Amino acid sequence: MQDLLVVHGGTPLQGSVRVRGAKNLISKAMVATVLGNSPSTLHDVPRIRDVEIVRGLLELHGVRVSDGATHGEMIFDPANVERAHVDEINVHAGSSRIPILLTGPLLHRLGHAFIPDLGGCNIGGRPIDFHLAALREFGAQVDKTAGGLDISAPNGLHGIKFALDYPSVGATEQILLTAVLAKGVTELSNAAVEPEIIDLICVLQKMGAIIKVHANRVIEIHGVETLGGYVHRPIPDRIEAASWASAALATGGDVMVEGARQADMMTFLNTFRSIGGMYEVDDSPVGGGIRFWHPGGDLRATVLETDVHPGFMTDWQQPLVVALTQASGMSIVHETVYEKRFGYTAALNQMGANIQVYQECLGGTPCRWGRRGFAHSAVIAGPTKLIAAELVIPDLRAGFSHLIAALAAAGTSTVHGVDLINRGYEDFEAKLAALGARAERG
Repeated sequence: MQDLLVVHGGTPLQGSVRVRGAKNLISKAMVATVLGNSPSTLHDVPRIRDVEIVRGLLELHGVRVSDGATHGEMIFDPANVERAHVDEINVHAGSSRIPILLTGPLLHRLGHAFIPDLGGCNIGGRPIDFHLAALREFGAQVDKTAGGLDISAPNGLHGIKFALDYPSVGATEQILLTAVLAKGVTELSNAAVEPEIIDLICVLQKMGAIIKVHANRVIEIHGVETLGGYVHRPIPDRIEAASWASAALATGGDVMVEGARQADMMTFLNTFRSIGGMYEVDDSPVGGGIRFWHPGGDLRATVLETDVHPGFMTDWQQPLVVALTQASGMSIVHETVYEKRFGYTAALNQMGANIQVYQECLGGTPCRWGRRGFAHSAVIAGPTKLIAAELVIPDLRAGFSHLIAALAAAGTSTVHGVDLINRGYEDFEAKLAALGARAERG
C-alpha cells in the first residue's frame, strides 16, 4: 500500500474519537520498567509506531514484553536484562530519540549502555548536551565511537545537584530515570513540570521511588536500593486531543474527544474559546471527554506564544494555525521551544493561506532564538479559502496539520508520507472515517 492518502476536503468532521495514553509518557514509562526487579503493567497503550520502536529496544535488551488480556494492556518482565549487540541497536538509530533515556536504567542494571546516533523529527535542535552533562555528574563515563556513545559507570552512580539552563523535558526525564537508584540525594533545579513528567513521577513512585516536587521547578529525588514493578494507567494524550479539536474548528465540525482531560488542556481550552471555538467537558468516568465544535459565524484572530508548561504547548500550535487561517484578522504566533517549527507553513500558503514567518521575536516571552536567524514567529492573515494541493509530510505534528488543511480545503488533495502520522496518532485513518471524512489510500 502506498504511503499516501487522497483526501476529499470540504466536509465538516462530525462524531466521536477516543484518545489513549499520552505518547510522551508511554515511551518513558516503558523505559522505566528496566529499573524494576519485578514485572510492570501499563494500560491504555496506543498502537503507534513509537511504541513499537521502544518495545523493540526493550526486547533487544532482554525485557520480555507481552500483550495483556485487555486492549491496550502491555506487560514488561525485566528479569533478564542484558547488553544488546551494537548492530542490533543501530537498527533503531535515526528512528527514535528514546535510546538516550535508557542510559540511566542500563547503567544501574548492567554498568554499561550504548546509545546510537539519535533521530526524531527535524523541527530544530534537540541537543543531548544536558543529558550527557548530567550523566557525567552522576559518575558516568562517556566515550564517543563511530556509531554513537559508549557509556559506563565504573564506580556506580551517585546523587547530584544539577540546574538546567532550560526546563528541558528530555533532560528532566533523564535525571529522574537515573537518580531514583543513584546513591544519595539528587536536586534538580529549573526542571520541566509538564503533565507527562508528573505522570512519570507517579510511575516511579509506584515502583518505590522517593521523589518530591517543590515550588519553582525544583525536584528532589532520594535514591533507593531497589525498585519494583508498577501497574499504571497513563494520562490521556493532550496533543492528540488538541489536534482533533483543531480539526473540528478548521472544518466547521463537531467532534467529541473521548478520554480528553480538562486539567491537562487548560491553556489550550482558553485559547480555543478566545478565538471563537466552543467546548463542553463531560467528566463521566465512562465515555467522558471534551466535545469541541465550531458554533458558526466568524472565528477571531489571536496572539499566542508557545512555552513550557503551563504555557501553550509547542505541539498544539501547528494544528491550531490551520484553524487560524480561517479567523478574521491577523493572528501572531511566537514559537519559543523549537526554532524550526514553521516549515509546514509553506504548504499552507500553497493551499491559499496567507502566512508570513519572521526571524524577529513577535512576543514578550523570553526567547532563545532572537538574533540567531531562525524564522520562529508567524503572522497569519485571514480568513482565506483553502484549496486542495499535493502535500508532502515533513514531520509528525506538521503532518497532522497538513491533513487538517486537506480536510478543510475545497477539492481533492494528495498527502504523501502519511505513515509518519502513525508515530503518534493511533488508527488515525479509522478515526477519520468515523468522523465522516472522505479519504482513502492512493
